[in-house]
Amino acid sequence: MHLHKYEKWWLVFGTGTLIAFLVILGIGAFHSGSHPNDTKWTIDYERVDDIAPFNNPGVHKVEGKDWDYEVVLVASAFNYNPMEIELPLDAKVKFIATTKDVIHGFQVAGTNINMMLEPGYVSEYTTVVNKTGEYLVVCNEYCGTGHAFMYSTLKVVDPNATNDSE
Repeated sequence: MHLHKYEKWWLVFGTGTLIAFLVILGIGAFHSGSHPNDTKWTIDYERVDDIAPFNNPGVHKVEGKDWDYEVVLVASAFNYNPMEIELPLDAKVKFIATTKDVIHGFQVAGTNINMMLEPGYVSEYTTVVNKTGEYLVVCNEYCGTGHAFMYSTLKVVDPNATNDSE
């Protein structure tokens, strides 16, 4: 088979471009931090309900740590446990979360709170909640047919504010 010189140039150019693209993509993926969950804390995702602290999900005040509250959260088929999280204004909070079934997301809309929840891994995120309001918690990883109905609420309240209805 005979190839014209322009066909050879285009084959070399196309192959070179493909190789350059794959090298750049590989460097970007591995060097820039796109990697699997690197947490040291793994659990048996089939027994999440039996493993502390996930056997008692919710908001817990803690003493003697670098944060004031722990929010223990479990995601499963189209719901979060607990469904509602209430925290005081300016609290330093550590979110500790996992999932029982498939990959889920945990994103608090309008804040910097965003985690990927993977079966068998525990995800942690520490932040300060410094703005009062009611925030929507959504799953930002497609998890099945009921994905659009998977949500929760984070309420940040000012404990010093007066209630006008009293």
